[in-house]
Amino acid sequence: MEWIKKYKWAAAGAAFCICAGLYIFAELNKKEDHEVLPKEVSAEAIEKPQEETPPEQPQSIVIDVKGAVKKPGVYDMQSGDRVHHVIQKAGGVLDGADQNQLNLALLLQDGMVIYVPKKGEEGAASGAAPEGQSNVESTEQNGSAKTVNINTATSEELQTLPGIGPSRAETIIAYREENGGFKTIEDMMNVSGIGEKSFEKLKPSITVK
Repeated sequence: MEWIKKYKWAAAGAAFCICAGLYIFAELNKKEDHEVLPKEVSAEAIEKPQEETPPEQPQSIVIDVKGAVKKPGVYDMQSGDRVHHVIQKAGGVLDGADQNQLNLALLLQDGMVIYVPKKGEEGAASGAAPEGQSNVESTEQNGSAKTVNINTATSEELQTLPGIGPSRAETIIAYREENGGFKTIEDMMNVSGIGEKSFEKLKPSITVK
């Protein structure tokens, strides 16, 4: 009993220190838990990948290639393609084609007509024209009558002549490509299906240059 009385204050102090230490330790743990949670959430937010916008897909366009190329016709191209791309797709130019009249770097547009002229043949400086427009001087004024230049006219322009339909127009184009063009308007009678009577009807409306 004497021992207890003698050291009771020391025991009480030791118990107080232990309790205080436990309290401080518990508070520190709470503070650490409170700080770690936002950090973990923030890290997840940073690491979450952002949704990427898909690249814009090129649009399909349709181009009509005519004139001195190996494979004239209508070709499906992509927006952003240029004149030299569609000429390559048409097999390239023929011998005697005048590429100096072409703008090979011109951007293609849907419905465009690309006409590759031959040397000595008049053509547009760009070598291309939007749908519904001609890139060559296929008509000229002769008094009050219009004449069609059969050396440069497109199939559509040839079909404006009397008695010339789509099939006959393609025959005329094939003839001039195989023979280097028409030297005189009378050469039209060398085209299959065009005789003297047909030529007399065409004569006032055609010319060559």
